[in-house]
Amino acid sequence: MRFFPLILTAFLMTPGILFAQNATGWQVELDRLAFNFTSTQVNYAKEYQDFSDARLTADSQTAISGELHALGNYYFNNWLWSNALELNYGKTRIRPVEGETLTNENADKIAFTTGYTQRLWRVDSVLGGFEAGPFANIGYETEFTRLDNAPRYRVYRGMLGVKIFDGDYIKDFYVAAVGEADHTYDPSSEKLAWEAALKLQAPLREGVLAKFSAVWRDYLHESHARNTDLDYELELDARLEVQLYDNLSIAPFINFYTAQGKYIAPRGQNVYIGVALSFSHIFVKPQGGEPDISL
Repeated sequence: MRFFPLILTAFLMTPGILFAQNATGWQVELDRLAFNFTSTQVNYAKEYQDFSDARLTADSQTAISGELHALGNYYFNNWLWSNALELNYGKTRIRPVEGETLTNENADKIAFTTGYTQRLWRVDSVLGGFEAGPFANIGYETEFTRLDNAPRYRVYRGMLGVKIFDGDYIKDFYVAAVGEADHTYDPSSEKLAWEAALKLQAPLREGVLAKFSAVWRDYLHESHARNTDLDYELELDARLEVQLYDNLSIAPFINFYTAQGKYIAPRGQNVYIGVALSFSHIFVKPQGGEPDISL
């Protein structure tokens, strides 16, 4: 499995494929703005504990979550400058019949990435078409609020690899070497990993779009060993966006995350299933052009 990045690199570096030149200019896009909110208020639940109707005996609770993915990319002839912002936050508050109110965060992420991609190749006749080339990016990831028993998560991350992108079906597929500077704990720890990611989408019929994404990261080395170090992590996300009106859609989804601690025997995992009301919009599109060479 760890030799796969070398195989993909060798494939993409195969000579005989010429430069691609296609769309140029800015693309500014709100890829996803999603919001979930549920609230249950139960009055006099203590007095009705002997009743069999859960609507009278349940704990009052409120759950709220929001997600934003925004892109700002600049295309020019044979290179691409990409910028991405991801915000994700979710919290559930449970007010039991007896006892203290419980508050639990189930999502908390702020991530910004900027990078450069060389648009070396373009394929028009395979898998819906795509572009390909080497890339490098840097980013920063943190959280809105820290957990009570841990410091705030703060990681600087750099990547160098090769990717396939901007296809009709293959929106992104890359393999990269990853360097991290983890400043969550003191002293900071420098980590080395490799990462592979895939993002697909396909229309099922008019107004219905299926989306799937996967990210795998395998840690190879760290400068300071800690009991919170991961051996690997995997995240899968699948959703079905059904258009309600214009750019507004409803999307049932399932998100699966799992991670293996280096010094912990069991593998942790999280499964999140829900339905989101989401909004997306492309504010600026790049100007299209005919590629010099099509395969």
